[in-house]
Amino acid sequence: MSDKTLLSYIPGFDDAMHHAGEALGHWQPSFIGHNDVLTLIPAVMLGIVVVLLLAMGVSARGRLAKVEEAVIPDAVMNPRTFFELFLDTLMSLMTDIMGAKNAKRFLPLLGTCGLVILFSNLLGLVPGFVPPTDNLNVTAALALVIFFATHIVGVQTNGLGHITHMMNPVGVWWGWFMVPIMFPIELIGHLARPLSLSLRLMGNMVGDHKVLGIFLTLTAVPIVYPVPIIGMGVLVCVVQTAVFCLLSMIYIGLAVEEQHHDEGGHH
Repeated sequence: MSDKTLLSYIPGFDDAMHHAGEALGHWQPSFIGHNDVLTLIPAVMLGIVVVLLLAMGVSARGRLAKVEEAVIPDAVMNPRTFFELFLDTLMSLMTDIMGAKNAKRFLPLLGTCGLVILFSNLLGLVPGFVPPTDNLNVTAALALVIFFATHIVGVQTNGLGHITHMMNPVGVWWGWFMVPIMFPIELIGHLARPLSLSLRLMGNMVGDHKVLGIFLTLTAVPIVYPVPIIGMGVLVCVVQTAVFCLLSMIYIGLAVEEQHHDEGGHH
């Protein structure tokens, strides 16, 4: 993957990144061994995504502020209709997996993560830009948000039962004799969740961006030739967003339902 982005054509941008990287390099190393200048590029790209989402949110809120437009759906695709379609779909999936009460409770968290991931993925399809989600620093941060949210709500909902469930998942008296075996297994399983979420998302985005970059360099038919690859890239971006959100729903849903599992003795 090329390290040069569209922002590199702005006069002085590369020099500014170099000086900033030198200033930050003493205390902000990369997780995966990239040099410190390049670790700033995903942060800049992520900033573009956040600004874009905020602008779309302001536009959508402005249309909802008008009573007539808030009640009657728009006939064309705009920020309001996009957010409604995305959040309605997400809410439906969350209701099926977590129940209506928990779906409403966690929609802001998973909706925000889903939108950031989707737009970050799609940004990589724009020539001259790179997806922030092809960097482990970004995907690990997103995965850790879900990891901590899962265990925080688990303790809030079930108290110490969230911890004892990891020691005795089957919820029966003889299960306590298996604690030396089951607790390390459960602990490793929980720690593996953010690792798998972050590596899966990063790996797919790196591969998708590399394939797109290769086809864009084939200049024989520069416009038509990459079109199927771009279409496949859009599909990959959507699927990876859905996978991250679905797994996050399952993890959080399991955390808030552990008490019922323990009381029943079986799922």
